[in-house]
Amino acid sequence: MAIKIYIDQGHNPSGNHNTGAVFNDLYESEINFQVGIYLENLLNGDPRFDARLSRPDPDTVLGTNNTTSLAARVAMANSWPADYFISIHCNVNPNPAINGTEVYIYQYYTQAQWLAEQIMSGITDMMGTKNNGIRENPSLYVLRNADMPANLVELGYLSNPLDAEKLRTNPYGFSYGIYLGILRYFGFA
Repeated sequence: MAIKIYIDQGHNPSGNHNTGAVFNDLYESEINFQVGIYLENLLNGDPRFDARLSRPDPDTVLGTNNTTSLAARVAMANSWPADYFISIHCNVNPNPAINGTEVYIYQYYTQAQWLAEQIMSGITDMMGTKNNGIRENPSLYVLRNADMPANLVELGYLSNPLDAEKLRTNPYGFSYGIYLGILRYFGFA
């Protein structure tokens, strides 16, 4: 039986509600979308996995406001039901020196943490981003409401020139890093 992984490409396309960060002509929602597409292709190309996307098309809009957008993503994962939930995001900070990758989980010492650690090492190994650690944040809606181990992955900072260049030019590398982390988590790599 294939392991079911729900990939949530955080945020909606620009021009809608819940569109995410924009910095230096980089749109978080577009990067999240592309990384998710690559990750779905990698996972569905491996018979051990079955992956689904929150946004199968670039113009897919979920919900009618921020709250219903988040609720729709979790509802799709829960009703499938997925075995794991991975939400893809990018960060922004007023200080352009702040950079790196973070993975948020609902609670430490859970399967979500063990998965997050492997995804973090996969991304940092592939992309050379700084490891900013696994962070517990039970207030994040998708982590709090997912019925399965859930990770919210902040790939890098749109506001940092080095991270931004990696996000702009190599979204596939981030996808492959997440895929590598998933393989390591299951002992497949």
